[in-house]
Amino acid sequence: MNKKIKHLKERQAELKKQICDNLDLLMGTINRSPAMMNYGLTTKVGGKTVSRYVRKGWVPKVKKMTDRHKRLRAMIKELSDINWELLKLESD
Repeated sequence: MNKKIKHLKERQAELKKQICDNLDLLMGTINRSPAMMNYGLTTKVGGKTVSRYVRKGWVPKVKKMTDRHKRLRAMIKELSDINWELLKLESD
């Protein structure tokens, strides 16, 4: 097996594991309402912006979960790029 293919397959396996380990996530952005001093999680649902109330005690966990979503998107992008490279190399 080509060294490059081997390296890409190893990275592919790592990313798959990391993706599975990071599925405890929330989509959206946590923000604080200046007028009400409350926190909210804002996201798009069916093309519309929806805000959900976030209790003050939940803020650290919600922040961690939204950050996990951002990292997961980057991992999926990298996995897609690797899959494309493997497709090209294996079809030659």
